[in-house]
Amino acid sequence: MSWSWRITWLYLALVLFLPLGALALKAAAVGPVQFWQLATTPEALATYRISFGLALLAALVNGVFGVVIAWALVRCQFPGRRLLDSLIDLPFALPTAVAGLALAAIYSTNGWLGAPLLALFGLKVSFTWLGVAIAMVFISLPFVVRSVEPVLEALEVDQEEAAWCLGASSRQTLLKVVLPQLMPAILAGVAQGYSRAVGEYGSVVMISSNVPFRDLITPTLIIQKLEEYDFASATVIGMVMLLFSLLSLMVINGLQVWGRNWEANPPQGV
Repeated sequence: MSWSWRITWLYLALVLFLPLGALALKAAAVGPVQFWQLATTPEALATYRISFGLALLAALVNGVFGVVIAWALVRCQFPGRRLLDSLIDLPFALPTAVAGLALAAIYSTNGWLGAPLLALFGLKVSFTWLGVAIAMVFISLPFVVRSVEPVLEALEVDQEEAAWCLGASSRQTLLKVVLPQLMPAILAGVAQGYSRAVGEYGSVVMISSNVPFRDLITPTLIIQKLEEYDFASATVIGMVMLLFSLLSLMVINGLQVWGRNWEANPPQGV
């Protein structure tokens, strides 16, 4: 089977390493001074704050509700549970442009949810930063649910029953017995969802006004720079996103390693 590793390296070189290497070389060609200037323009910095900040907000929201959904799917029996379980993966299969179109229609000023929110609370969702955050929540939700679900299924109910027998309340059992064991999976799911939300383009561009310093995200800025034939800026900003993706990958792998070590050697008292 010595040929398998050769095929692996060849395939990854053609599909992954060469495109990324070309991007890195193109970005390095502008020089360090110009690279810094293009990467830190006021417009670019504004998109970083919006993309990274809203992605973090979406990841934290999914970190809470994703655990609740996973708990319901694993521990509860209710009508339509299997259908709901299959629909969790819909953001993976649904074209992002279709998702953005649906969200923009629902949350527009005359949409099913957008109109009541505007009339009752004066809250406009579509074509604002709030719409961008909702789109990021939509596309990153499955990561937390699918990360927590198998760990929750593997938990032994005997531990919870033992805690109850020792006088622990349901809240204490959840906080001191269940959540500590779920935390590595929750953190990994949140990190994966965060990385996915930062790089999202198709659904966000449909529900955002794409106005600089308002709700313009970094991937949309790259497209705008390409349309303006400003290839140097597009390449530099793309390289910044690539570096962030590599950093996110390191964090995710670190969380997974920590989770495996935690499961092998849990702390005393858990």
